Amino acid sequence: MSTIAHKLQAVDATIRAASNTAGRDRASIQLLAVSKSFPAEAVLEAIAAGQRAFGENYLQEALDKMAAVAAALPAVPIEWHFIGPIQSNKTRPIAAGFDWVHTVERLKIAQRLSEQRPAGMAPLNICIQVNTSGEASKSGAAADEVEELARQITLLPNLKLRGLMTIPELETDEARQRAGFARLRLLAERLRAGGIELDTLSMGMSADLAAAIAEGATIVRVGSAIFGVRNYE
Repeated sequence: MSTIAHKLQAVDATIRAASNTAGRDRASIQLLAVSKSFPAEAVLEAIAAGQRAFGENYLQEALDKMAAVAAALPAVPIEWHFIGPIQSNKTRPIAAGFDWVHTVERLKIAQRLSEQRPAGMAPLNICIQVNTSGEASKSGAAADEVEELARQITLLPNLKLRGLMTIPELETDEARQRAGFARLRLLAERLRAGGIELDTLSMGMSADLAAAIAEGATIVRVGSAIFGVRNYE
């Protein structure tokens, strides 16, 4: 068994334990393997171990990797999630190549993704990225802007609004981790109470999985615990 397969098993065990502690069904939480900066060979190893959903941050790297994986395994359906910042001039290949986008924070980007989603493809699944910590350096819509943005996105014909995503302030204390995730959960509950259909909370990474799951995460984004430490040189 490959190292990646072993690590996937370990991450699954962590998710399962956190689910049990939170009184949740393990099946309600999707593991998104964040493969940014790792080669197609690492993705193929993860696929061989049963992983089917992958998150990418960097567009050109992702497109090259997706093509290599499709060439190697043309019959295996893979779910690709874009989880990086979105520039207006990059929306067309994102709209055409991905199944999910987690990082929509402006209506203009959502409109372009809808307009550029190719005919015949299923609607693009969308999460609104929310800046739950209020840090000026963080991406994401402000919490008080999210409801109006969500209502506008639901009107776009080639998108399906699924939920909210956040990258909270880095914390090592679990209670503080949970507080950051609770802000996203409460915002989602408020939107649902207002008639906006949401089924997804994309939150939690390698270091704070348990806290995110305790607060209702339905997608956890895990990279280093599966693929190892990234080398950005």
